[in-house]
Amino acid sequence: MQISTWNVNSLTARLPHVLDWLAQQPVDVLALQELKMTDDKFPFDALRDAGYEACAFGQKTYNGVALLVRQPLAAMEVVRGIPGLDDPSARVIAATVETAGGPLRIVNGYFVNGQAPGTDKFDYKMRWLQALHGWLREDLSRHPRLILLGDFNIAPEDRDSHDPVGLAETIHHTTQERRHFQALLGLGLHDAFRLFEQPEKSFSWWDYRQLGYQKNRGLRIDHILVSTALRPQVAACAIDRTPRKWPKPSDHAPVTATLRV
Repeated sequence: MQISTWNVNSLTARLPHVLDWLAQQPVDVLALQELKMTDDKFPFDALRDAGYEACAFGQKTYNGVALLVRQPLAAMEVVRGIPGLDDPSARVIAATVETAGGPLRIVNGYFVNGQAPGTDKFDYKMRWLQALHGWLREDLSRHPRLILLGDFNIAPEDRDSHDPVGLAETIHHTTQERRHFQALLGLGLHDAFRLFEQPEKSFSWWDYRQLGYQKNRGLRIDHILVSTALRPQVAACAIDRTPRKWPKPSDHAPVTATLRV
């Protein structure tokens, strides 16, 4: 079973890319972030024609998340938003998918960017991460086979940044953000990408400006975390840089984990 995450930076602009990629890489579950559309605009029919059912949590202009599940699988017990958190942003969608090995809980998040340390938006990011941690602690007790994936907007280690010295303590690199990432691991989650030997300077995001992709000036901020119950079943995890080379791409690349379920 293959499960992927991809920040598409506008599904309106990138729907052809998503359909082309799924035709080439027919993963079982695809988590999308930054839809930048309301649910009534979501392309359910086009995705169904491609063999996927979807559940979405959209928002006009900003944010928005969705889970695409390859037929005949189905998403159940769908939750939109972090329960108990008063948050107007569409940033989280969770669902359970039945597999041969049992139910699989999938939580897809578009984590808060935070802008810059010391700002109100950074404080919002800290509150949001704390709320996510509290909810996942409870959800893991009900769903031991759980995957948390998405655009975390956190480079968890220096090796996940093209310039860890120059960017030290800036957004995505701060001690506070990295502590929150470690706290998620402390719940019993594991970074699927780091379960395997990976090439140096492996990134999932590159700035559009200053030839960021061409110079590989990137960050690894898109992650797939698996629970302890799933860790032995993870067979591979990789970043697919191919769509980043396409015309008018998202600034993120898909990340895919392969599980023996």
